[in-house]
Amino acid sequence: MSDQGKVAPARRRGLADEVADSIREAIFSGAYAPGAQLREVELSGALDVSRGPVREALLKLEREGLVRSAWHRGATVTRLSPDDVAELDSLRGALEQLAVREVVARASDEDIAAVEKVADAMDRAADEHEMVRCDIAFHDAVYAAARHRRLEEAWQAIRCQVHLFLLTRIGRSTDGHLSRIPAEHRELAAALRARDAEAALDLFAAHRREAFTVLTGTTDAD
Repeated sequence: MSDQGKVAPARRRGLADEVADSIREAIFSGAYAPGAQLREVELSGALDVSRGPVREALLKLEREGLVRSAWHRGATVTRLSPDDVAELDSLRGALEQLAVREVVARASDEDIAAVEKVADAMDRAADEHEMVRCDIAFHDAVYAAARHRRLEEAWQAIRCQVHLFLLTRIGRSTDGHLSRIPAEHRELAAALRARDAEAALDLFAAHRREAFTVLTGTTDAD
């Protein structure tokens, strides 16, 4: 068997990926709320593509956890169930604890400066959707600062679902929440800068607990 027959031909980034990017962006911008239907015919018309790339894009988004499909309903934006919320919270907490410890132990001052820069940018967020993007970007910076490749890959695997989690949270209540976010994240960054692992772990846990409480009405986040 020749080497050529051992591997599949390389594929460039295709139209389905671009369609997935557009639909994902629409979900994150609030154009499609949790539970909203994603009809292939409407999407193909709006995006000026055939239904094939739309169908492939929806499958990609389903793998990311942003879309769910059912034979009687078609594709819809994922509406997080109480079990989804609990699982995401517990997994995020486990990953975040390791990330915080790794940042405190291994991150350079420049790495932490990148985290601080994202926290400072939150003051300029124009609306709640941009604030959620900043929140996700902050955690991106934390995982990058941990300098742990597999940990960062694990975060990327749930990143879109956490984004949806945060969007669901602001959909429940924004009373005083958005005004507090920048200061909360500066406090998180300051604990990392101080290399105080225990203080940072406590602050990150409290940060997660607030969102969990709003979504579930309980305080059993940890």
